[in-house]
Amino acid sequence: MSITLDMAQVELREVNTTLQAAAKAQANEAYTITNTRGSHAIACGLDGPLEVTVQGSTGYYCAGMNKEAAITVTGSTGPGVAENMMSGVVTIEGDASQYAGATGHGGLLNIKGNASSRCGISMKGIDIVVHGNIGHMSAFMAQKGNLVVLGDAGDALGDSLYEARLFVRGDVKSLGADCIEKEMRPEHIELLADLLAKTGADAKPEEFKRYGSARKLYNFNIDHADEY
Repeated sequence: MSITLDMAQVELREVNTTLQAAAKAQANEAYTITNTRGSHAIACGLDGPLEVTVQGSTGYYCAGMNKEAAITVTGSTGPGVAENMMSGVVTIEGDASQYAGATGHGGLLNIKGNASSRCGISMKGIDIVVHGNIGHMSAFMAQKGNLVVLGDAGDALGDSLYEARLFVRGDVKSLGADCIEKEMRPEHIELLADLLAKTGADAKPEEFKRYGSARKLYNFNIDHADEY
């Protein structure tokens, strides 16, 4: 049975305090948040196994710093959803605004709609699956993890990235500095198949192209000075 927190009656601070206390106590309970009215920073800093359903759309930084919790937003989210996520699963049934999953260290961010610019910026181990399209400068300086896009990608994909793996089924408008197309080996097919299955994505891993770092910008080289 889910515990309902109605934001028409309960302030945001109390909502988050209640969720954080339950997560810290390892309560493993289910909560439903209603009447969100686009509020910011809902369900942030959860540090334990909790199931949270946010009904409607939210403002910025929803589910930030998540650890272990499973958070579902039935609408769309503002900037920075699942920012600095450590583990757990965050599912967005609508669209996500800019820098979704920024600096994420782990866990799974599942966006059923589209994501805006800078999706996965500086990602550090998170897995992000976007069922629609992503905007420009996505995976900028991405260090580790996997970004899977079933639709198209905007300009400068993977600019200055490190060891993150990018998989795109649709068209890529342009690649950023030091980002190149790479071979899809059997281990990448297996990894991609697992992520697609986990997120309920209607696609086959063989339909994707893989992009990664050319590794020319790891250390300064005068021959590549114009690329910095």
